[in-house]
Amino acid sequence: MPSSSPPFTLFAMNPVHMPELFPPRLMTRLQQLTQVDPTLVVQDFSDPAVAEALDRAEVLVTGWGCPHLGAETLAAAPRLRAVLHAGGSVRHLVGEPFWERGLTLSSAVQANALPVAEYTLAMILLAGKDAFGLRERFRAEHVHPAPAEYARVGNLGRRVGLIGASRVGRRVLELLRPLDLSVSLHDPYVDAAAAADLGAVPLDLDELLRTSDIVSVHAPDIPQTHRMLNRERLALIPDGGVLINTSRGALIDHSALTEELVSGRLSAVLDVTDPEPLPVDSPLYRLPNVFLTPHIAGSLGNELARLGGTVVTEMERMTAGLPLAHQVHRAELAISA
Repeated sequence: MPSSSPPFTLFAMNPVHMPELFPPRLMTRLQQLTQVDPTLVVQDFSDPAVAEALDRAEVLVTGWGCPHLGAETLAAAPRLRAVLHAGGSVRHLVGEPFWERGLTLSSAVQANALPVAEYTLAMILLAGKDAFGLRERFRAEHVHPAPAEYARVGNLGRRVGLIGASRVGRRVLELLRPLDLSVSLHDPYVDAAAAADLGAVPLDLDELLRTSDIVSVHAPDIPQTHRMLNRERLALIPDGGVLINTSRGALIDHSALTEELVSGRLSAVLDVTDPEPLPVDSPLYRLPNVFLTPHIAGSLGNELARLGGTVVTEMERMTAGLPLAHQVHRAELAISA
């Protein structure tokens, strides 16, 4: 049933993100749905100045920089019914006390997956054209390579292996579907029929690595995936292969990867590393076969409004008594980012 009165809502995040997450058009919509003060943005739930607002809060709109919602915070918010997260992963945000209380959680992870998938698509296609390597050579030699030197360049039939049918992974598969690529997938939770529906050939991880020119990582950072691409598995990727990582650096043994990249046997597109950022003396900053970006694949700039828009839409559904479109369930967190 729709709520009889607009719920009292409280923002909790780093306020630096507020103008981009909720530009005027979205903030106006949110204020029409709920009682909210856009100038009150909580960064510390233990701050006495926010105690009254926290006590009244029925909905928390959270984002990057929101503190963990522990037992003490939840006890200070007796009226809280739902948390709408204007970001991706919520694993850091909630724990057992949240689920024991029976609260509702929603995330904009689907919206945040879109720019990551777009970044990945761009990098796959550029890697297939050897755009990064040829750019470095062109800068150094100022001449066009001879036609024979393009023999291994091109995206017709290029073998692309995706690790993980996450939201990002599935969107990448959608974007790759119209292209003349040979796409394989490794995901222990996706069977052969489902992989075929996604437009990919299912393979075990070692076989995918052995048979892919470009490997793109989209698995979650969970205990089962920690250092899944270790020294032995990195060695399976064919000479000249390209590794793309937009997931989390902890999925790869970075010491082993650095050795492969320093040797020149592999190339990499790395938007995430371990640690992040890398030490200033890391050779990956200088290697011509490494394209290193500062964790930019996810939502940035005007893309943040897509996350805020997801929250506003969820608020519309909630106040109308409809199920949330992007509700997060407790069981999902064991196998998701």
